[in-house]
Amino acid sequence: MPSRALDGHKGDYGRVLVVGGSRGMIGAPALAANAALRGGAGLVTVAAPETVQLAVATLCPCATSVPLSCEADGSLSALCLRELNNAADGCDVLAVGPGMGTGVIQKNLVQAALEGTRPLVLDADGLNNLADLDGWQTIRNCPLVLTPHPGEFARLTSSGIEQIQAGREPAAVEAALEWNRLSGQGVAPLVCVLKGAGTVVTDGQRVYVNKTGNPGMASGGSGDVLTGLTAALIGQGLEPFDAACLAAHLHGRAGDLAARSLGPQALIATDLLEYLPAAMNKHST
Repeated sequence: MPSRALDGHKGDYGRVLVVGGSRGMIGAPALAANAALRGGAGLVTVAAPETVQLAVATLCPCATSVPLSCEADGSLSALCLRELNNAADGCDVLAVGPGMGTGVIQKNLVQAALEGTRPLVLDADGLNNLADLDGWQTIRNCPLVLTPHPGEFARLTSSGIEQIQAGREPAAVEAALEWNRLSGQGVAPLVCVLKGAGTVVTDGQRVYVNKTGNPGMASGGSGDVLTGLTAALIGQGLEPFDAACLAAHLHGRAGDLAARSLGPQALIATDLLEYLPAAMNKHST
């Protein structure tokens, strides 16, 4: 874990902007925001549709929040693109996708984040919108961490899930190599985090296969915690590949501690938040 100066303040440890949420999916961005705070981020803001902003804010009281404009039917308005750009101005890293939903506006939000220069962690519906964005690799300017589960990875690569699961490491490496090649020289390496038993983290050159974690983590919201934790570590100065490796390890370690105490059947995503401090403590200085 990054060390902390005795006279450090909240502005020293990264400003994370979480973008997500929709009707029926208020928990996802809140989990990511709380994980970013547990992961050491100094300041966290959640940008959510105005129809659910206050509900999301209630679930993460240590984060601030901003509303994104909506149409009369509750769907996101095109105005939210400018609002998101304003919210991102003071942030060091973006975490986009948890509970966001899919659609034209959401796809435009993902495109705008890709075209920017701030590090970006893309998960969940962020990945689903990305899969619908033609030529996304060629418009990318930002350091990027993708955190797909096998189903999302299949949509991004037009592959079959069984094929992916039969060769997880080579599949992740091949995809990362190709995505980075298409992005061209001079763009920060893209990092792929293929989630599952033995999460694979790779930029196409380096590979880390995580050894922590257990089947109890196969529960809704676990991935949102990983998203926020990864963003927090990037915000504290870790290079994206290192942040993704450490986040995968700590995420699984928290799950192992929770399963040991609660049992794997009863484990839920909020338990990971509770056990992250213990998982992180042995790695702190």
